[in-house]
Amino acid sequence: MLVELRIRNLAVIDDLSLTLGSGLNVLSGETGAGKSIIVGALSLLLGERASADVVRVGAARAVVEGVFDIQARDDVAAILDELGLDAEEGLLILRREVAAEGRNRAWVNGSAATAGMVGRLGALLVDLHGQHQHQALLHREAQRDILDAFCGARPLAMEVARIHGSLTELESRVEALMARHRELESRADFLRFQTEEISAAELMPEEDGALGAEVRRLENAGDLIRDAGEVHRLLGGEDRGVVDQIANVRGMLRRLADIDPSLSDSMSALDEAYHAMGETANRMSSYAESVEHDPARLEIARERLDLIFRLKQKYGPELEDVIATDERLTAELAEFEGGDLDLANYREEIERLQAELTERAAELTDLRRAGAERLQDQVQEILPALGLEGGVFEVAFDAQRAVQSFGAEAPEFLVSLNQGFAVKPLSKVASGGELSRVMLALKTVLAALDRVPTLVFDEIDAGIGGVVAAQVASNLKSVSEHHQVFVITHLPHLASKADHHLLVQKAEEEGLAATSVGALEGEARVREIARMLGGDPDSSASREHAREMLKAG
Repeated sequence: MLVELRIRNLAVIDDLSLTLGSGLNVLSGETGAGKSIIVGALSLLLGERASADVVRVGAARAVVEGVFDIQARDDVAAILDELGLDAEEGLLILRREVAAEGRNRAWVNGSAATAGMVGRLGALLVDLHGQHQHQALLHREAQRDILDAFCGARPLAMEVARIHGSLTELESRVEALMARHRELESRADFLRFQTEEISAAELMPEEDGALGAEVRRLENAGDLIRDAGEVHRLLGGEDRGVVDQIANVRGMLRRLADIDPSLSDSMSALDEAYHAMGETANRMSSYAESVEHDPARLEIARERLDLIFRLKQKYGPELEDVIATDERLTAELAEFEGGDLDLANYREEIERLQAELTERAAELTDLRRAGAERLQDQVQEILPALGLEGGVFEVAFDAQRAVQSFGAEAPEFLVSLNQGFAVKPLSKVASGGELSRVMLALKTVLAALDRVPTLVFDEIDAGIGGVVAAQVASNLKSVSEHHQVFVITHLPHLASKADHHLLVQKAEEEGLAATSVGALEGEARVREIARMLGGDPDSSASREHAREMLKAG
């Protein structure tokens, strides 16, 4: 519920804070005191766009802030989690700011947000009646949800939405699969040619590098044999090769090291060189013997390299890319060749879901139609007592050409507030007072079902009095047993039933009009009720009448 509303520098309001409680909260005051501005502040908090005109003269910005108790509101907590925000101590703080230069800003629990985010959260917490743009019941989606709640159809409606979602997803998958199948079909022959061309080559990873090295050896076989033999001769040949010479040097250095141990490191280094050169000489001898002149093998290797080069040009640039392309094309062909089986399986599942959706949607339709009749009767019974003697309330069903996520029909609330006139959508009702009373009739019936915790009624007392005023007051009191109700009123009948009574007053501060709000209790409240009754608040008779009303309320 709305715990506190803070307003600064908005129109004639300088700085005020309204503390609200559970049950019925009433705001009264003289005409022109600024009650409508407070409703406007709430509208701002619900996401309404605002211009710089609302900023109080001389102020830099107007600020509206609402503090809400959201304990046990999992839906609100889910949105906060989606936004990466936490509710501290079960409280939600929404803030809107309008600068004098026209810039709008918004915050949720101290974090910057958009007006849309603030409005999304506010719509779950406050239902404002009297200003068309923020009346949830004017929207067909909300009307459908209310009807489903009234007739116990919400679980079935959720099941229909779930089945419809699964069906839609599967149909989209089939559509994408068919499009993909058509695409592959147009390329199938070419895909087969490409895969056959690559597969026939039986490529091996890094084969081109190994072949290139082999070709170089075969092309230079003569040079390799000659040069390797020469290296062997120079290092270890019989005509005092380098190895024999180092052997003699080793003997001399060993004798030196025996005399001077500091030469041991040099001896070790020479030993390493001796053994390394000996191994190299032997290796060169073996290598020279292993190299072959093989023109036939050279030709085969060159042809293989040429084949790989051509495949790399078409499918590369590297050999690994050619192999990867072969795998991809093979997978696409397998996808095409197995597509018909997938489509058959999907279509079978679609038929099953369509049958289930039709069956469950028909059950939902039956529940809604039965519930609509009961809702019509109950609302119709309340309207005359609210001053709408000629009022008619109906629930119409707009049949859909195909079952939608919300069912086979779109319910809509229709009303006629004057006898002899045709019913029309609730959203087309022009009078704020009449519309608020229709809403009150609905809220009276739906009070225990509606999850929006705070209901705000403005203009609900327009053009009524006497018995109708008393009945409106009783209905609002009844609704306040299930919701926090905030009413701006001129009716003493309503004010006398309030759990919390606030008075709006306008005065002059430093040459500017300023609105203030204060809680009324005791004798101050008696005087305000007496004023609202039209009597003299200083008259003992008027005050006694007010006390009687308060006692009866």
